[in-house]
Amino acid sequence: MMYTPGYVDLLRSGELAERVSILERNLVDCRLCGHRCGVNRLEGEKGFCEAGPELEIASYCIHRGEEPVLTGGFGVGNVFLGRCNMKCVFCQNHSISQPVIRAHPEWIRPAEELANMLVEFQEKGCPSVGFVSPTHWAPMIVRAIGLAAAEGFRLPVIYNSNGYDSPELLSLLDGIVDIYLPYFKYW
Repeated sequence: MMYTPGYVDLLRSGELAERVSILERNLVDCRLCGHRCGVNRLEGEKGFCEAGPELEIASYCIHRGEEPVLTGGFGVGNVFLGRCNMKCVFCQNHSISQPVIRAHPEWIRPAEELANMLVEFQEKGCPSVGFVSPTHWAPMIVRAIGLAAAEGFRLPVIYNSNGYDSPELLSLLDGIVDIYLPYFKYW
């Protein structure tokens, strides 16, 4: 029996589109993470993470350095997202999570482009795709997953976060994300 990700059934039933709508409404009064800043990102207001209304992809690649059980010996199709809702001083991705400049125009990508990246990872043979620092970009990511699924994308989704996600966000991701990979940093 072949594995079918949960987001495929959600797409078919129309529930995925409804969740995208709910997630995008969260950008008006952002409460995606534990900071619950309440800023209107669609109007350009910036909260703790400094994320705006447009998706920021710092880089994407087939990453062979993830946990071996997730790479299948090939590598994970990883999408490294800009900014972060924690800003740890010891971050290994400091230049991505806490960029010195306010905006990197070359990082800004529409959800349609992210969807194409996901399909490309699948075509290249990746066993899964991973999103690194996804919390504040969840509305755009879920939209892209839906667009990619409509084009035949069927890979498991890894949600590689710092674990500072709101419970409401996690409930909206249920059935979309296959593997949660939170990093436990603080007690």
